[in-house]
Amino acid sequence: MTILLVLLIIGAAGAVAFALIRGLHAFANLRPADVDEAGLPKSLTVQNKMMFARVKWQAITIVLLAVLVVIAGSQ
Repeated sequence: MTILLVLLIIGAAGAVAFALIRGLHAFANLRPADVDEAGLPKSLTVQNKMMFARVKWQAITIVLLAVLVVIAGSQ
């Protein structure tokens, strides 16, 4: 069970890193002239989406770590 949790934690941490890197890439390629129908830069939409994805994956990682600590403490 702990091996499965560790693998899930590694996968979730990888998703955090992916969302962070993709958000930073969108930030680095900000082009104010490239706007969507609402008048917002398209890369700003990607930045916001990746920020929320990163927060979601961080929360999942923390919950998995807490479960791992509880299971490891009970053994």
